[in-house]
Amino acid sequence: MNATLSNVAAPQSAYVHVPFCRHRCGYCNFTVVAGRDDLIEDYLSAIEIELSWLEQPRPVNTLFLGGGTPTHLTLEQLNRFLDTVLRWFSLNDGAEFSIEANPEDLNLEKVQVLVEFGVNRVSLGVQSFNDQKLKTLERSHTAADIARCLQLLRPKIQSVSLDLIFGSPEESIAAWRNDLSLALALEPDHVSTYGLTYELGTRFYARQLKSELQSPSEERERAMYELAIETLQQAGFEHYEVSNFARPNHRCRHNENYWLCGEYFGIGPGASSYVVNERRANHRSTTSYLKAILNGKSPVTECDQLDKKETAHERLVFGLRRLTGIDTEQFLDSTGYRVEDLVGENLTWLSEKGFLEMVGQNIRLTRKGLLVSDSIWPYLL
Repeated sequence: MNATLSNVAAPQSAYVHVPFCRHRCGYCNFTVVAGRDDLIEDYLSAIEIELSWLEQPRPVNTLFLGGGTPTHLTLEQLNRFLDTVLRWFSLNDGAEFSIEANPEDLNLEKVQVLVEFGVNRVSLGVQSFNDQKLKTLERSHTAADIARCLQLLRPKIQSVSLDLIFGSPEESIAAWRNDLSLALALEPDHVSTYGLTYELGTRFYARQLKSELQSPSEERERAMYELAIETLQQAGFEHYEVSNFARPNHRCRHNENYWLCGEYFGIGPGASSYVVNERRANHRSTTSYLKAILNGKSPVTECDQLDKKETAHERLVFGLRRLTGIDTEQFLDSTGYRVEDLVGENLTWLSEKGFLEMVGQNIRLTRKGLLVSDSIWPYLL
């Protein structure tokens, strides 16, 4: 038996990846397959096998079903999938149970199934309320679909999160302001905002090279990000992570576990696990994942044992994504390293340039640092 996750400690978080979508959007570089619903039954069988290698049910405080689009599964498939997952990942009292969904896939019957299985948080991939922008992003839903979904979810689901993209080709600041306004009108509990990126291997990347797509200037993208911060904070949302905003008691606890470098199980194609300072990643190819599992072989393609110093660097970078930053005393206690010894003169340089600041015993990003956070991480690794 290839018990890839047996005989290990017990993380309190778990992620299960569902790779299926109706359509792969031009900017998407996730582990996704579109137009291959013929693989779903094999996938469900493979998930059952991989989970069985846990050898015993694992109680969790957070369970996240991501994709792809988990709600793309038919009603029967969704029932089978949720039943299988909960057989192996039992929910502790007060657990957060999240699922990602797209507006075009949700209906009353599917929402009712989610409720029956205990889902209490839905992350809805709306991206925009502008139908033309949605077409540019190659999304297959409309603004009307989003409103319909919120009507279905709001009475039944405890926490609803909306994902929004800014910086699409030729998008104006006024258009982004309108997206934020329409999102707030639906009274979500959580909002995630992401600048559009052109990842190597995506259609958008190829189209940008051919000058078919024109991204906004860095100045405009930063202005859009600042507009999101100001608008959402004024509406009562806490800006608690670089890209995430929550109403009181509605932070995504599962993602917070990532940012705090907590352990977690990962199941499915492309999923990663972090257990006892070891990171494992499954095949990103869904067909390769299925072939391995259904032949009784491990789907793991990467396995890295982090040493003490690597673990400390990860804790630093992930921790600085949170707006509260790093408590230096707690960091020393948990890693054995002082931040200044770990980073050296880069810490001084980043502070002098105004990207980091000390507040009491906390190191955190400044507003200036938030605007360029992705470019800061290499100085800390």
